Amino acid sequence: MDGPEQVRARLEETGYLVDDGLAIACFLALRLHRPVFCEGDAGVGKTALASALAEALGAPLIRLQCHEGIDASQALYDWDFPRQLLHLRAAEAAGVKDAERLERELYDRRFLVARPLLKALQTQPSVLLVDEIDRADDEFEAFLLEVLSEFQVTVPELGTLRAEVPPVVVLTSNRTREVHDALKRRCLYHWFDHPGFARELAIVRRRLPEVSARLAEQVTALVQALRAEDLLKPPGVAETLDWARALDALGASEVDAELAVTTLGSVLKYREDTDRARGLDFAAVLAARGA
Repeated sequence: MDGPEQVRARLEETGYLVDDGLAIACFLALRLHRPVFCEGDAGVGKTALASALAEALGAPLIRLQCHEGIDASQALYDWDFPRQLLHLRAAEAAGVKDAERLERELYDRRFLVARPLLKALQTQPSVLLVDEIDRADDEFEAFLLEVLSEFQVTVPELGTLRAEVPPVVVLTSNRTREVHDALKRRCLYHWFDHPGFARELAIVRRRLPEVSARLAEQVTALVQALRAEDLLKPPGVAETLDWARALDALGASEVDAELAVTTLGSVLKYREDTDRARGLDFAAVLAARGA
């Protein structure tokens, strides 16, 4: 892609709307082969960016879901021990006694199980999503930094495996803890905030063309009002889309205050937030949108 505007256009063709800062970050990620570090609340479109990039580039999306205790064998590679054992037994049954030959055969590429990181290095082109890196521990961060610095890994039995074309890498963080500066410095950084009304409405209309324009506008206004409340988990764009889908599935072409209250479970996921939201004057919010 020749510039940020082309990146923006290609992403918008997939239904993903970006601002100038994100379009520039994505362009530089493609041009400089640097990861994009996406930070922000859950549901604001961080993970969806990787999916949109994969679709725009016509490349497979390879996802590494981080969690507490994740280690290199889960992220990089492992050996297929059951197949190795079957091969060893077959060789013994055939009378093979050369120990060095057996060892070479056991650690052949055919028995190597590529996990997401190695799979991304071996797939050209590809988009690698390292999702929720803030859930992993410090040791895994250091390991990931080493891999992303050179886009290569060393398998002791096979040597160094390098990516001919580095994957496009998107890292996401919900900021449950601070990610170390060393990893962030390796990346292009973008903070994902909740969008304003006009942009969020555009996203809903683009992603859910089957939903009536009136319903999309009302749902967007209601979510914007909910975010202004003191909630434990303010709804993201993902919840806006979920609420619009739910109301559309109920056959609604527009929403009133009663229907909004009875369907809050589509957009709020904590009892405390639901209780607090019931104190919101939904009728007044809808009236402000010309209901």
